[in-house]
Amino acid sequence: MDYFIIILVSLFASALTLFSGFGLGTLLLPAFAIFFPIEIAIALTAIVHFLNNIFKLTLFGKRIDKEILIRFGIPSVLAAFIGSWCLTHLTDLSPLYTYTLFEKSFSVTPIKFTMALVMAFFALFELIPALANANFNKKYLPLGGLLSGFFGGLSGHQGALRSAFLVKAGLSKESFIATGVLIACFIDITRLAVYYKQINIASGNINYLLLSLATLSAFLGAYLGSKLLKKTTIESVKLLVGILLLIYSVAFGMGLF
Repeated sequence: MDYFIIILVSLFASALTLFSGFGLGTLLLPAFAIFFPIEIAIALTAIVHFLNNIFKLTLFGKRIDKEILIRFGIPSVLAAFIGSWCLTHLTDLSPLYTYTLFEKSFSVTPIKFTMALVMAFFALFELIPALANANFNKKYLPLGGLLSGFFGGLSGHQGALRSAFLVKAGLSKESFIATGVLIACFIDITRLAVYYKQINIASGNINYLLLSLATLSAFLGAYLGSKLLKKTTIESVKLLVGILLLIYSVAFGMGLF
């Protein structure tokens, strides 16, 4: 059963992530965490996420927008280090509020609440017709990279904000995916560097067969998604990003992530 659940989640999330630019780690981590200690689940998720991004580069790598990669990606990676450093100094912040749902306790930290507001703000740009066709001026790309990377380092969910900015950068659907994937690879490398000690300690307890199957199913999800991409428009991709951003903002505001 554990194999089936993780393979299915990996397949579905990978296909979804191809269009949205975020979601694989968020969906896969809880699936791994059902069957493994959280430190091993985090390591497994990070590995699958990175390998899947490398695979997606083989599908779309030629469509990378180099200007946006430099102006957005470099600030994003630098800010991710700053966000990670801040996280180590903000772990003792008191929750803004706590509540119980279905006999399980949830808490919302200031970081999660801030992320919820930011995601909801960007979701409105995709879901309100008067704002849906607006594009960001490229001079704001470094700022977008800084915000995306900083909150990514702070919360681990940088993909949502990255997509919120890149989807407004006037890219084609292929360039949106390819550029976002390469930036995500840079972020993954920084994450794996941080997790290296953790992964090394947990290496003896990692189920490598399950890890391989999850990775291969993620590859398959990305491949199937690439076939569906030919039948979609950039407007459809933007709408999906907006809907998922809104869902994520609600989930963060409720302390579910």
